Amino acid sequence: METLVNVGDPKAIKRWSARLAVETLGQSFWNRRMIGDADTFVIQQKTELEDGPGDRVSFDLSVQLRGTPTRGDNRLQGNGENLRFFTDEVIIDMLRKGTTVGGKMTRKRTLHNLRSIAKARLSDYWSKYMDETMFIYLSGARGMNEDYIEAPDFAGHADNPIQSPDGQHVLYGGGATSKATITADVNDGMTRELIERAVAHAKMMRALDPEAANMQPVMIDGSPHYVTVMGPFQEYQLRNNAGTSGWLDIQKAAASSEGRNNAIFKGGLGMINNVVLQCHESSVRFADYGAGANIPAGRALFLGRQAGVVAYGTSGGSRMSWTEEDSDHKNQLEIAGGSTFGMKKTRFNNRDFGVLALDTYAPLPVGS
Repeated sequence: METLVNVGDPKAIKRWSARLAVETLGQSFWNRRMIGDADTFVIQQKTELEDGPGDRVSFDLSVQLRGTPTRGDNRLQGNGENLRFFTDEVIIDMLRKGTTVGGKMTRKRTLHNLRSIAKARLSDYWSKYMDETMFIYLSGARGMNEDYIEAPDFAGHADNPIQSPDGQHVLYGGGATSKATITADVNDGMTRELIERAVAHAKMMRALDPEAANMQPVMIDGSPHYVTVMGPFQEYQLRNNAGTSGWLDIQKAAASSEGRNNAIFKGGLGMINNVVLQCHESSVRFADYGAGANIPAGRALFLGRQAGVVAYGTSGGSRMSWTEEDSDHKNQLEIAGGSTFGMKKTRFNNRDFGVLALDTYAPLPVGS
């Protein structure tokens, strides 16, 4: 049985901030599957600010050498090619969310129970907030999702801008070539063909444009994989477009993969051409596609390594903060949880690096 400690006691603050951090990050879709400290993960976690001062972390991409080699006895010394780097950065800032747990009469249920309830609700809130914010950054748009915490005019957190996909990093369903040319046709929806096309596009970026960087796959048990995260409406389309036998093949491909025990596969839909398929309800949606700007659309994310970054500034050794404060002459108790963090899509040389936007017709499924 846990010893009960008073409101604001340092032992309680440390204990409950740690519990809030564990539960929040454990619920997060991105944190459970795709975040790690190395640049080999889909989302790279930058830890430089956890033990020192500062509010931003810079990171570099080393560009491949391109010059011709030196032939025969021609002089090599003094003709070495300069190493080239592109730089991006992520900025952190503090966000907090408070909850009022009532007055002394309400607290007759005991402070311990109120702390537990507050932790559960704050954990739900922050895992949802962080998942939604990562979808917004990777998508480069807030979209029209009705249940997002942030309003439609959300411009980003901590001065990290929300950046639209550059032209090389967005593909459209079916024969569409732009937002305006998406039509209300199932062929412009989510299909196997679009995912196969994204694989080819990712591999050939540098071949078609030497200034571009190829999207690097995530290596899982020695095998290269990309990941596609789509919305439920897009999943519905893909299932129906594939047919029963085709969908079973997609599921079998994941079930028989060498990397099937990796976290990226957990809860997945299946696999197409080594692309692990995931679905999440916070995938960004739109309502203004097509020539008449009235067609519903979804933006799936085709992801490779280092598609995005997240950085934290610690609070008392934990990535989440916990505060307790009495008010109204010590009658009302307020509990707040928060975090100092920043996240963004990775971009080098004004181009996206590890993510393709797959924009498709994506209506609400209706009965026939």
